[in-house]
Amino acid sequence: MTDVRYATSPDEMATLSPEELRGRFLVADLFAAGELRFAFSQQDRLLIGGAVPAGGTLELTAPDEVRAENLCDRRELGIVCLEGQGTVRADGTEHAVRAEDIVYVGQGTKAVAVSGDAVFYIVSAPAHRSYPTTLIPRSEAETVSIGEADKASARTLRKYVHDKGVQSCELALGITTLEPGSVWNTMPCHTHDRRTEIYLYFGLDAGERVVHLCGQPARTRSMIVADRRR
Repeated sequence: MTDVRYATSPDEMATLSPEELRGRFLVADLFAAGELRFAFSQQDRLLIGGAVPAGGTLELTAPDEVRAENLCDRRELGIVCLEGQGTVRADGTEHAVRAEDIVYVGQGTKAVAVSGDAVFYIVSAPAHRSYPTTLIPRSEAETVSIGEADKASARTLRKYVHDKGVQSCELALGITTLEPGSVWNTMPCHTHDRRTEIYLYFGLDAGERVVHLCGQPARTRSMIVADRRR
């Protein structure tokens, strides 16, 4: 069963208890060995998923919420290899991937599957036209160094799917890596009124946590987030 989330107004968000805030915005248990799991947001109709083939193969089938025979009939996908090595197969074409490689899968693709000893994160948005399915290795992503070490914000941003890179209808995908000694990703706070932004935190040790600030800039709320919980 798909985890379905609904939109929240700024006024409502300010009234949520810590437990309600986490229940509304934090997706837990997305990654399970041998399973494909989805969470569906009615905000922009975004779909996220976790696929852990555990050495086997998992077909990326469409959940009931997208009302389609195939996942990409009216949608596009970004498939992120979080760790390990594996394969993404799209309509018979195989793409070998390793940690922090991404495969963009275009609208109209009929059969998509992942395999190998890897952990895959999936992001999908509605699409109105087809762009080519493309492998973007980590080494070929556009890389930008931003932030300042003396403000604990030095970080590397790798852009994979964006307007000057691999084309898409709605998706924009990137990976940010904090440099040693830095703890801030974005500060001051910024808003995303034009589109939904989804964060996945990964690569954290068992005892490490992320403080995620959300809400309106003058009324921020916080959540403490562990590894692979977005």
